[in-house]
Amino acid sequence: MDKKKDILSLDEFSVEQINEFLIQTESFAEILKRDIKKVPALRGKTIINLFFEPSTRTKVSFEIAAKRLSADLINFNTSSSSLRKGESEIDTIKTINSMENDLIIIRHSDSGYINYFAKNVPVPVVNAGDGKHEHPTQALLDLYTIYKNFTNLKDLKIAIIGDILNSRVARSDIKLFNKMGMDVKVVAPSMLMPEDFSSFKTKFANNIDEVISDADVLYMLRMQFERQERKFYPSIKEYNKFLSLDMARFNLMKKDAILMHPGPVNRGIEISGEVMDIETLNKDKIKINAQISNGVAVRMALLYYALS
Repeated sequence: MDKKKDILSLDEFSVEQINEFLIQTESFAEILKRDIKKVPALRGKTIINLFFEPSTRTKVSFEIAAKRLSADLINFNTSSSSLRKGESEIDTIKTINSMENDLIIIRHSDSGYINYFAKNVPVPVVNAGDGKHEHPTQALLDLYTIYKNFTNLKDLKIAIIGDILNSRVARSDIKLFNKMGMDVKVVAPSMLMPEDFSSFKTKFANNIDEVISDADVLYMLRMQFERQERKFYPSIKEYNKFLSLDMARFNLMKKDAILMHPGPVNRGIEISGEVMDIETLNKDKIKINAQISNGVAVRMALLYYALS
């Protein structure tokens, strides 16, 4: 039997495989432009969306991706499942295994839990985000968004700004961007950085003004209020002073630079409402909604890879 194709971390994939994913994604992006946005690639396959954390973008993106490939998708609602009756998560896994599904997409609040989960199911598992650990499909859609805007990824200057400490997106993005030869700089105060970040081999800055006019990609991170056990900065005013993107700073960005954010945006914290409101008129520069659109094509490519 062939080894099952889990997608738990992009560490498992070579640069050549990542480039193949980008090319494959282009094919699926073309499908999404058709009048009939559906192909029979995964007809007869059953996919389960198992989300233990709230999600809009990732969950719906996977659902649309599965349906565009003609797979049957089941949204497993943990809040109305037997978990509420006291069933353990391992018994829930056994129950799901008994239903002859073909792939499971899972999000969980505990870092590393999805790796444990994958060892206990016989079908491919896709990591849709686990705690503060990894978010591989977000990283790949971020890379694809950058790939669509620049002819060469190598040596591109990427500034990732904000709540590094609590962000699984930051961890996955930094590792992937470094793997692809990009020049990554992290912008955050010490209280929003992990104690030991040396393994990520990245440069550091404390203020967005140090990178604003030099970065090719300005990647603003969401402040992860739901994962913070205490307040990590004195006030929103203080955060705005050193880390936020307002209109004045937006106008200092390089002509061909792009702005990204994994969503949802906390308006007035990471990005001002004024900047958010001009996205429609600045699609060449502000790529927040483009990331969401690209996410469907990327996840189609990943589901096809895992089940092909």
